[in-house]
Amino acid sequence: MTTRLRAIAFCLTLAFAMNAAPAAAPAKRGITRTPFGKTADGKAVDLYTVVNKNGLTAKLTTYGATLTEMHTPDRGGTFADVTLGFDNLEAYLKGHPFFGCTTGRYANRIAKGEFKLDGKTYTLAKNNGPNHLHGGIKGFDKQVWHAGPFEKARELSVVFTYVSPDGEEGYPGTLTCIVIYTLTDDDELRIDYEAKTDKATVVNLTNHAYWNLAGAGEGDILAHELLINASRFTPVDGTSIPLGELKPVAGGPMDFTKAKPISRDFAAMTGAPGGYDHNYVINQARPGELTLAAELRDPKSGRVMRVSTTEPGVQLYTGNYLDGSVKGKGGKTYAKNAALCLETQHYPDSPNRPSFPSVVLRPGKTYTHTTVHKFSAR
Repeated sequence: MTTRLRAIAFCLTLAFAMNAAPAAAPAKRGITRTPFGKTADGKAVDLYTVVNKNGLTAKLTTYGATLTEMHTPDRGGTFADVTLGFDNLEAYLKGHPFFGCTTGRYANRIAKGEFKLDGKTYTLAKNNGPNHLHGGIKGFDKQVWHAGPFEKARELSVVFTYVSPDGEEGYPGTLTCIVIYTLTDDDELRIDYEAKTDKATVVNLTNHAYWNLAGAGEGDILAHELLINASRFTPVDGTSIPLGELKPVAGGPMDFTKAKPISRDFAAMTGAPGGYDHNYVINQARPGELTLAAELRDPKSGRVMRVSTTEPGVQLYTGNYLDGSVKGKGGKTYAKNAALCLETQHYPDSPNRPSFPSVVLRPGKTYTHTTVHKFSAR
């Protein structure tokens, strides 16, 4: 076990042992834990509020290791919550389009709900038309994770752990997962992922936050300006499964190599109903190197979010399937294009595509992934 993991494990042991009543939400830099309710089977769920020295605030729940709120200032210093979600656990339990959660064991799609590994075929739930999506019927987003705080100079972290048993949702191997959300005093929200297995399996974890830099529920993101550091993408079939090729974006509607309004090329799009739902191949100098994936800006508020990752891909999803039937925080309606997702990941259907970067994790190896969201305003 690494020194970092030993420190985290020690901190978690202390956190789990504390029986004191949770304090009120902090008015200054710090981390506070409060009850968030119970699941139908009686499992207690907590909410962690993390505030950095500049007042940026992240709220995280143990249900799905989910980011429920992210408060950042505009160019005038006015704060707004810029991610979609709900005010209470009950709304999350009723089901939702993966607002802010950790998706796994395999984020995105696996064709026909099956893959072959070491000569054996594994069958998964088909929960997205003919395909498997985001870990299945009860993926990591619907599990109650253990959690505890971890603080050091200029960084405030909440460490989430979950052990996925062998065979859960059809996946082989007992997978031990750690997801660490860290809010830094440099106004970064960093997410670190680690996983180990006792049997060969496939792993692809990500966070599924929906971003609207004008504020959650404050209209659509069609005028947001987006840059994606990718000169290629993975074209897909009618069920959003990659065809296997990496196609250049240059000159077409998929091209975000220079910042442009989200909706500028909607009319030229095919295969997506009023938006994007595509995986981009990030321009990395070396595999696994922390690299800029995207920069999102709301011209009206001036808020900016830069996303960097060690992953090879990023899925741009512009909330095409939101239809106004979901009421979020403060009773606000989340209509079509109310937010967008930038899901850092391995490519969809990689277990069935040997030419794609491998998602196989074997005993004795460690899956790692880091994504950093840097917030500012201009």
